[in-house]
Amino acid sequence: MNLTLFNQFMSPQILGIPLITLALLTPSIMFPTQNNRWLTNRLSTLQLWAINLFTKHLMLPMNKTGHKWSIILTPLMVLLLTINLLGLLPYTFTPTTQLSMNMGLAIPMWMATVLTGFRNQLTTSLGHLLPEGTPTPLTPILIMIETISLFIRPLALGVRLTANLTAGHLLIQLISIALLALLKTMTTLSVLTMTILLLLTVLELAVAMIQAYVFVLLLSLYLQENT
Repeated sequence: MNLTLFNQFMSPQILGIPLITLALLTPSIMFPTQNNRWLTNRLSTLQLWAINLFTKHLMLPMNKTGHKWSIILTPLMVLLLTINLLGLLPYTFTPTTQLSMNMGLAIPMWMATVLTGFRNQLTTSLGHLLPEGTPTPLTPILIMIETISLFIRPLALGVRLTANLTAGHLLIQLISIALLALLKTMTTLSVLTMTILLLLTVLELAVAMIQAYVFVLLLSLYLQENT
């Protein structure tokens, strides 16, 4: 039973080709690229409007030094959002349920923000490890605590994204199994279960969008401290 539930988080293969490759390449196919046409269709116009709106919202609290990071953060948001939503389709695979992929995104991005702070403003970045007005006897303890919290940040980024998507997918599959089991014996209860499943699917759509936004937003907050 447990093996059946967690099989959905294994990378499926077709003719020996892992579907995770197709899942990672799909977002780049869905979004438009620059061309020489005067007029574009409504979908590409809507996508560009949403991307511009998100970029302005993300870069608003930062100074001009951090605005160049929009070239990295905005595509990362689009990638995570598209992968999370595509993973809700039947017979698909969600790469962001794999901790290895999420940590592979979180650790380099977090490390880049820290190194940027050490390069541009070393004194200010080191000053974040000791709050202002700390009593002298508590200085070593607070420095240790702040250092540990600094190194936990990438772990929190990756685990948060993995845990939220994994929990939602598992819950949807458990309710689906219960629905199929009750369909022939208890019709009324199966209809109620179907309603719960539909509501849970809508909730999972919201979670997929919110978690992609939170991942990039936290990275922007870390960057804001170091620029």
